[in-house]
Amino acid sequence: MTTVIMQTTGRVVVPIILVVAIELVLQGHDLPGGGFIGGVLTVVALGLIYVAYDLDYLEVGVLGREIDPHAGIFEHRTVVAYRRLFTFGFVLAIASGFGALLFDEQYLSQTFFYIQLPLFGDVEVATAIVFDVGVYCVVVGGLLTILSVVGDE
Repeated sequence: MTTVIMQTTGRVVVPIILVVAIELVLQGHDLPGGGFIGGVLTVVALGLIYVAYDLDYLEVGVLGREIDPHAGIFEHRTVVAYRRLFTFGFVLAIASGFGALLFDEQYLSQTFFYIQLPLFGDVEVATAIVFDVGVYCVVVGGLLTILSVVGDE
């Protein structure tokens, strides 16, 4: 069982880490960072939640679902969701490269365009963000699956 200090610290620190992770994913096509480091930071944030509470906190405390006490760790709904996230990210990262092939470009070539947003003006949107989101999903899904399975041992 953890302390109230750990749980309170987790409630304060986790949102900050998640905002930084999202920022790193969004800036990844222009600067170092992107899907990998954003995914690692997301896993750190959720790892803090697991340390402060436990694996079932997401299911019971946040989503309001019941836990099957007879299910093994690989059948746990959260772990199944992590494996699906990994698969989705892997497919998305691979598929992002095929978009360039439709325009007779090399696999994983990227381009960018600008959109006009109120209050922000011209905002650059790069096609590499699709690849970064795929890598992010692979990292989060894979590492959280590993963390959950090893943590259950």
